[in-house]
Amino acid sequence: MIRLFKPSTLAVAALALVATACSNTGGTGPMGMNKTATYGLGGAAACGIAGAVTGNSKHARNAALGCGLVGAGVGAYMDYQERQLRERLANTQVDVTRSGDQIKLTMPDNITFAINSATLNPNVQTALADVANVLNQYPETSITVVGHTDNTGSASLNQNLSQRRAEAVSSYLQARGVTASRIRTMGMGPNQPIAGNDTEAGRAKNRRVEILINPQAAK
Repeated sequence: MIRLFKPSTLAVAALALVATACSNTGGTGPMGMNKTATYGLGGAAACGIAGAVTGNSKHARNAALGCGLVGAGVGAYMDYQERQLRERLANTQVDVTRSGDQIKLTMPDNITFAINSATLNPNVQTALADVANVLNQYPETSITVVGHTDNTGSASLNQNLSQRRAEAVSSYLQARGVTASRIRTMGMGPNQPIAGNDTEAGRAKNRRVEILINPQAAK
């Protein structure tokens, strides 16, 4: 459950925008889905955008939360975060997927690390910097970074490599301002394949790092 901030002028303005948007909705949301039907958002996206145009990330976050007070709460908060991530990562190979209130970012091995290396490639650092910028706007989420490998080599080698790769991504996010207490890392080795390991194409898909973004539990 997202913790709600104290009422403010911005939140009141956001609520007014929601009321207006709710009376005029009926189409699909910015992602081509009917978010109103799915999450009960009403004007949540409109409120998030209203906060963003102030140029202040805190305002954007509070505006999205203001929408949540009327509509879906957690759903609205995660919905606007998903929108920003899709926009920032649109021209990268980082895949953004959504399952309920969880957002998953999947970074393929070919852009993230060299073979048998846990050193981040320069060409993925720009994408990760954009991810960190969005995460910093939405502190009411927890982050799990999970490393995966194919089954080439020993189990211990792959376990160690997957853990070091997850830690490399986590360290980069922290260097860009994401609070360490929000992040945990896991190395899964070859134990969660998403394709067959009998072909190079399948092995390439299995070599990946995932960033799982979830709403924090209420305290």
